Amino acid sequence: MKYFSTADNQLLIGGQTAERLAARIGQTPFYAYDRSIMTQKVQELRNLFPEQLHLHYAMKANPMPAVVHHMAGLTEGIDVASMAEMQVALDTGISPDTISFAGPGKTDKELTAAIAAGIMINMESEGEMERIAVLAKTLQLTPIVSIRVNPDFELKSSGMKMGGGPKAFGVDAERVPAMLARCAELELDFRGFHIFSGSQNLKAESLIEAHTKTFELAYRLAQAAPAPLQWLNIGGGLGIPYFPGEQYLPLDEVAANLQVLMQEAATRLPGAEIVMELGRFFVGESGVYICRITDIKESRGETFAVTDGGLHHHLSASGNFGQIIRKNYPVCVANRMTSDMPEKVNIVGPLCTPLDIISDKTPLPPVSIGDYIAVFQSGAYGFTASPRDFLSHPEPKQILL
Repeated sequence: MKYFSTADNQLLIGGQTAERLAARIGQTPFYAYDRSIMTQKVQELRNLFPEQLHLHYAMKANPMPAVVHHMAGLTEGIDVASMAEMQVALDTGISPDTISFAGPGKTDKELTAAIAAGIMINMESEGEMERIAVLAKTLQLTPIVSIRVNPDFELKSSGMKMGGGPKAFGVDAERVPAMLARCAELELDFRGFHIFSGSQNLKAESLIEAHTKTFELAYRLAQAAPAPLQWLNIGGGLGIPYFPGEQYLPLDEVAANLQVLMQEAATRLPGAEIVMELGRFFVGESGVYICRITDIKESRGETFAVTDGGLHHHLSASGNFGQIIRKNYPVCVANRMTSDMPEKVNIVGPLCTPLDIISDKTPLPPVSIGDYIAVFQSGAYGFTASPRDFLSHPEPKQILL
């Protein structure tokens, strides 16, 4: 609720109630994203982080074209993870060389499209580098490349570790010097490194350690580079709170360390663009998932409110997208935010599986059929990260306000 307001005891999303949005969209369930919150999140970092640090949007968090267009106007670039995402990013009209393409399984078709478009390819293996060279020769173009590095450290307390140890992502740091030598032989347009160790972190000390080690690794690897580094992507990792007890990341502490690191980088990597790539942090808190209660039932002392939405639309809120122990996303009754007599209720979906839980034993105002349930923190890894064809129920809609 940090970024949303209420009026007449109803949740407002982009200044409108859930009931009005449902009428405007023509159905529930739906996802609604507030662009002003995205703008505010970017501005938070602009106000705290070094001015020289460029911000990129990792569109895998939310690839809705309208969202990507909005984020393209707020940031210095976009990171994509597929050919379809690449096309959406190019359609925004930003310069192709501000788009980077990451992912461990790029096909020849995707690599060809990236080379032809002139976007930067984050190479994930020696084999991918060789394929890029062959494809570029056929196109008679010089591809823009960087190396995604699997660092020799991990981001501690990270919700999802992307580096350190054996990983499918990137090239092990100790293999990079040899790859750089081969990159020079192939006459690729080498720009720099993408070093990303983990995501969804709420501990400043972990991020400070990871950022410090990332710059140290970049300096070490740069000694073997065929040309001075022009680009260094230090990844993202800034988390947002989802569950009870989680606190907001102390951004000022992270910013103070980045200020020192950026000053050193200006001397040791002169002229290099330093990029922080973020997805969830920018858009996660901007979105809510709205579904409607279709039935209410009692079962052995517990109340179950059955809705027209569920895990097929919002897998992460159901707890089936990486949670080891299921925890509730923050939810509310959008058309009745508060009550003097809250009751514990289980909010479930319509699917024939016990996994279809939206919120478990949650104190809420007394619920009725027709009420709107809002799931917060739904702007990232919601719509596209869910098995929407499961049991063939209708798809949710999306709207950017």
